Amino acid sequence: MPITSVTKDTDDLTMTVVAEFPVPVRRLWDAYADPRQLERFWGPVEYPATFTRHDMFPGGESYYVMTGPEGDTSAGYWRFHSVDEGKGFEVEDGFCSEPGVPSQDMPSMRMTFAFEEAGDGSRVTTTTWFASLEDLEKLIGMGMDEGMRSAMGQMDEVLADLTSWAAGSGTTTELLDDTHARVSRVVRGTVEQVWRAHTEADLMRRWMLGPDGWVMCTCDVATAVGDTYTYEWEQEDSSHRFGFTGELLEVQAPVRAVTVERMIGMEGEGVRNDMTLTPVEGGTLVSTVMTFPSLELRDQILSTGMADGMEVSYARLERDVLVPA
Repeated sequence: MPITSVTKDTDDLTMTVVAEFPVPVRRLWDAYADPRQLERFWGPVEYPATFTRHDMFPGGESYYVMTGPEGDTSAGYWRFHSVDEGKGFEVEDGFCSEPGVPSQDMPSMRMTFAFEEAGDGSRVTTTTWFASLEDLEKLIGMGMDEGMRSAMGQMDEVLADLTSWAAGSGTTTELLDDTHARVSRVVRGTVEQVWRAHTEADLMRRWMLGPDGWVMCTCDVATAVGDTYTYEWEQEDSSHRFGFTGELLEVQAPVRAVTVERMIGMEGEGVRNDMTLTPVEGGTLVSTVMTFPSLELRDQILSTGMADGMEVSYARLERDVLVPA
């Protein structure tokens, strides 16, 4: 069992959980930074979590839903107050009435996560600060202690899996629910390098091409919220051409960009893309959560081989554009 102690202090209104693991601090930190890993232990065994947003930077937010064996759900959020890479972070942790909407009926808490070396491995100390004794007693009574023990008991298996999350493992696509999918890839480069590659036209034309034999003939980039963009590709023999147009909804350089886009010539509601860049061991995790207007459109788009095309492009980005970090 990784948890070494759980301490409740009714004077300081805190609960402190200490857990140790036989892995380096960087490996433990990345398990919290990568939503693909975090959702495999953030939640009791019977209530696994699904993260539809995870922005691990100051001012960032995370949204998750835990789903029980009978299909019952409990939604929560984090708001990041501070992040000291590899050492610790602080969040406001609370419940949601629906994904992304904080509940007005349930208390929120301040949580700090501190990472440090411990013997031949590492330690994470999680301290929860409650606003009142009533809140502490209410949440402990709801099973917060047992939930933490169950959740962190799953971490050894996650931490032992090195190949699924490392640089070089390729592009992964995960279906989060009927209208959400997450496409992820660790790219060998710094956050700043990867951001520039996604936002500067001269760089985009060099790698964002999909399979060999295509050129990016139009690359009009959006740089400010409200700007529109147009990307078009054409086969080298000019036999086929397609493209997308969209709008930049949010931007926080160099870590987050949100767009809504649709294929040129198609009507209807577009697809929302939330892209977050997170530093991890070996490079930068590019995580894009796609929100589709319907299940049918989700399946239609994903069946086109989109992820395979993205993998070819990201491999080209590493090979031809990025300088090793």
